[in-house]
Amino acid sequence: MTTLTMTTLPPATGRAGLGGALRSEWTKLRSVRSTVWSLTAMAAIAIGLMSLIVWLRMRSWSRMDPGEQATLLHRPVEVIIGRPVFIAQIAVVVLGVMVVSADYTTGMMRSTLQSQPRRLTVLGAKIAVFAALMLVVGEVVSFGAFFAGRAVLSAHVAVNLGDPGVLRSVVGAGLYLAVLGLFSLAFGAILRHTAGAITAVLGVIIILSGLTQLLPDSWGQHINAWMPTNAGTLVFEPTLPPDHLLTQWQGFAVFCGWTVLLLGTAAVLMRGRDA
Repeated sequence: MTTLTMTTLPPATGRAGLGGALRSEWTKLRSVRSTVWSLTAMAAIAIGLMSLIVWLRMRSWSRMDPGEQATLLHRPVEVIIGRPVFIAQIAVVVLGVMVVSADYTTGMMRSTLQSQPRRLTVLGAKIAVFAALMLVVGEVVSFGAFFAGRAVLSAHVAVNLGDPGVLRSVVGAGLYLAVLGLFSLAFGAILRHTAGAITAVLGVIIILSGLTQLLPDSWGQHINAWMPTNAGTLVFEPTLPPDHLLTQWQGFAVFCGWTVLLLGTAAVLMRGRDA
């Protein structure tokens, strides 16, 4: 006959706070293989593949179209920063959405809220951990793309961090990726469905932002300029036309404003809905 022995656990001490939530979210984020592989693939494609494409183009410099040569000579940052960021933002969107939506899909959110019932603390921990991660990764990708691209272009095009607007563009590209991650995280928290949230974010930054260019008259120009990523991408533009509606930092502030608005909406919905 088997005898069952009951063990009494010691009573819990203290209270679940932000520190524990931060450690929990960091553990979840770094222990998921898809996070590491996605970030590695993002860096490899944004830096490696784009540098290879530019290198192959530079080999035929003498046969290159004059217009393309002019773009490389006068707007090299657009090539070595803008295009890698355009590629990297796809991975950032996916990761940002899944930081929240994956918890709802797998049911992990219920377990999380049992250990930490303060929902805004949970959301705040997710935001803080993912923002810190994407700020570091974004700056690494941005500076990596710049130095790799500069090395490829060096035979025919000179570009340095000390050139007007270049350092701000490189730093701004990393900031843009970090805020885009939070922008996507907000969509994940609002919609709570991975595929739907990813589709919504990509629809806004790729399709809707482009379609607003077709709106007529000056009000159409203002709507287009104030679209989230249209404004946000200005931060890694070295120069802008004198008559542009927003400066680089004003555009970035608009993007941050959209992101804060969405995160606020996500917080209100998270408090009022079941897990």
